[in-house]
Amino acid sequence: MKNSKFWFSFFVGPILCVFIVVVMLPMFMGIYYSFTDWNGIGNTANWVGMKNYIDVFKDEDFLKSFIFTAKFAIVSVITINLMGFGLALLVTRGLKISNFLRSAFFMPNLIGGLILGFVWQFIFTKAFDSIGRLYGLGFLEGWLADPTTGFCGLVILMSWQMAGYMMVIYIASLESIPKSLIEAAEIDGANAFERLIHITIPLVAPAFTVGLFLTLSNSFKLYDQNLSLTAGGPYNSTQMLAMNIYNTAFKFDQFGLAQGKAVIFLITVAAISLTQIYYSKKREVEM
Repeated sequence: MKNSKFWFSFFVGPILCVFIVVVMLPMFMGIYYSFTDWNGIGNTANWVGMKNYIDVFKDEDFLKSFIFTAKFAIVSVITINLMGFGLALLVTRGLKISNFLRSAFFMPNLIGGLILGFVWQFIFTKAFDSIGRLYGLGFLEGWLADPTTGFCGLVILMSWQMAGYMMVIYIASLESIPKSLIEAAEIDGANAFERLIHITIPLVAPAFTVGLFLTLSNSFKLYDQNLSLTAGGPYNSTQMLAMNIYNTAFKFDQFGLAQGKAVIFLITVAAISLTQIYYSKKREVEM
């Protein structure tokens, strides 16, 4: 018993200490500073109570960023998970090039967000413009200069990067489905679509729970791709919450207000994620 406690403390203790110092302590300090007027530079931080939280809801840019981020998260969650599940179905069909396809689809996830943003910025501003002028397709010109197409550009970038990662999760779940169930359904006369709807999707529900949680949280926290692709432009119309909070803290030196935004951001993402997990878990099927 003593030995088990020792080894538990030996392995868990350092990780717990790092977690407290790196995550918990900054979080509580941030909550404290959200009630002050600290500018992030000076040594004084005067207590202002709920003023920062009141100012947050008066900040039109923050509310616009919140709505934009929510729309982006909804669309991205749908597109990423549909693409990831579709790719997983494709590469688990026993094709000769399945291993190559898995590597190719997963590759974008290994590239940093900033680099991806600049790559797609070149594609949208140079390649799309050239194609648009060549074939007279006006909607391809000035792709990132319009809020609507800028939104689509962010969704395309995020989907291209994350779909391969979601594919890996769905592959693991698909390959765990007993083949006897599929064979029994085939013998009973179920076609491919019926097997997908009534067997595959219900048994892959736990993977959908994980996939929805990861894509939802990552979509809300997106910053580097937003910075490199559109930088929030034009006129902050594609500015997401993470960028708005960052600019408030480090561009306008309103650290207390930024922390108030960050606390609201944390509570919102936590509430949405926990709600999603709760309802997704209820739909899971045990094998």
